[in-house]
Amino acid sequence: MIQLLFIVIFTEAAMIALLLFKTPLRKLVIMALDRLKRGRGPLMVKTIAGTLVVVLSSSVYSMINIQKRGNEDGGVVNPTDQVLMAKHLLEATLMGAVLFLALMIDRLHHYIRELRIRRKSMEAVKKQMRGSEDVKTASSVETKYMEERASKLREEVVRLESELKSKHKAVGAAEANVSALRKQSEGFLLEYDRLLEENQNLRNQLQSVDRTFSRSASKKNTLSILENMLLKK
Repeated sequence: MIQLLFIVIFTEAAMIALLLFKTPLRKLVIMALDRLKRGRGPLMVKTIAGTLVVVLSSSVYSMINIQKRGNEDGGVVNPTDQVLMAKHLLEATLMGAVLFLALMIDRLHHYIRELRIRRKSMEAVKKQMRGSEDVKTASSVETKYMEERASKLREEVVRLESELKSKHKAVGAAEANVSALRKQSEGFLLEYDRLLEENQNLRNQLQSVDRTFSRSASKKNTLSILENMLLKK
């Protein structure tokens, strides 16, 4: 058992050395530990650790019993108890070293995984920051373009306002001309009505004159006829 414990200790020391230094074998060790912590691996490790703890407790208990027997014999320990004491002490020391190194391997693996996760998160944050910088650059370019477009639109608005003012003035002048023409047309209409009335009056006067003339003409014809008749007699 002591040889097995030495082999386990050397194996664990080699794994710790591989985990501490960045070598190509480090990835293999990390992958092996990742697989070991999946499925039934944690249960097996806990079972082995519990067994070692029980054996360690048994060795410590045996050492305590040997020490008690020596005290009961007046502080004299026989050679057999000395050998057993040394054996149990060595086994307890080796098992304690195995448990301690296993705990070290577990913590190193945990910290290495945390470091990898932190690095990945930092890379993602850096990529996000680069993307945000690119977005800021694109947004600044777009902002400049929008500002230029806004300035052009302002100039266009000013030009349109000036044109609108000039058109308002032209419309005002046209409205003034229209009102003047309307007044003038109203005057023309009044004059036309007056002329129509005068024309009608003149026609009436002409008709009365024609009637009078026709009457006088008929009278003259009658007189001429009577004169001719008298002359014939």
